[in-house]
Amino acid sequence: MAMSGKISDRDWSVSVQTHPTEEGFACTIHVVHREEKGKFQHQFKHFKVFRTEQEAVLDGLREGTTWIRHKLAKSFCR
Repeated sequence: MAMSGKISDRDWSVSVQTHPTEEGFACTIHVVHREEKGKFQHQFKHFKVFRTEQEAVLDGLREGTTWIRHKLAKSFCR
């Protein structure tokens, strides 16, 4: 059974789902940012593997919110 987590604000959300690996647990991160132009979505796998699912979810949410923070600051283009 996979563990998941989600956090959101008015115009963005970050969701995470874990999956087992040979070394522990990894996660896939899905970010959504709603803006005037429409809805922007991006999904990516976390670059780390964790000992527990809880660690994978928490760090995945942290990584996703960092990604959103950069997107909102216009640190990169889409």
